[in-house]
Amino acid sequence: MTFQIHPLDPAPFAPLFALGDAELAAKHARRITATSNPGFPCRVSLADAAVGETLILVNHQHLPGDTPFRASHAVFIREGAQPAQPAPGELPEALRRRLLSLRAFNAQSMMIDADVAEGEAAGARLAAWFARPDTAFVHLHTARQGCFLAAAVPA
Repeated sequence: MTFQIHPLDPAPFAPLFALGDAELAAKHARRITATSNPGFPCRVSLADAAVGETLILVNHQHLPGDTPFRASHAVFIREGAQPAQPAPGELPEALRRRLLSLRAFNAQSMMIDADVAEGEAAGARLAAWFARPDTAFVHLHTARQGCFLAAAVPA
C-alpha cells in the first residue's frame, strides 16, 4: 500500500511572524535566518529555506495522544510558506536528501515499529508498513537532530 505525506498546516504558525523577539521568546520560539541550503527544512512547504530566508523555530507538539509516546520538538516554518502537496507515494526532496528516523504508530498512538533509512529508501519502508493493518500513521524525523519533519498516512 502506498502512503501520503502531510505537511504541517501554516495557520497556527502565521501569527508568530508578526511578533517581536521578546514575544517570540515568551512562546519558546525564535526568528532565524537560513545560513545554508540545505539545512533549514520548512515543515509546511517541505522544502529547505533559501539562504537569507526568514523562518520561525518553534516547539511543535507532533504527537498529542495520551500515550507514553506523546512528543514535541523544534520545527522550522518559512514565512509565507504554502503547504506542500506531494502526490501519493512521493517523498519531497527535503525528505529524500536526509537520513530519516521513521516511527510507525497504531490507531492508539502507540509505536509499533521504527527504523532508520536514507531518504531515498524511506518510501519502500513506508509502503511496507502501510501494508500492515495495524499501521495508522508514521512520523518522519531527521535522524541526526531528531526533529519532526512530517507525517505519513495510508493513501
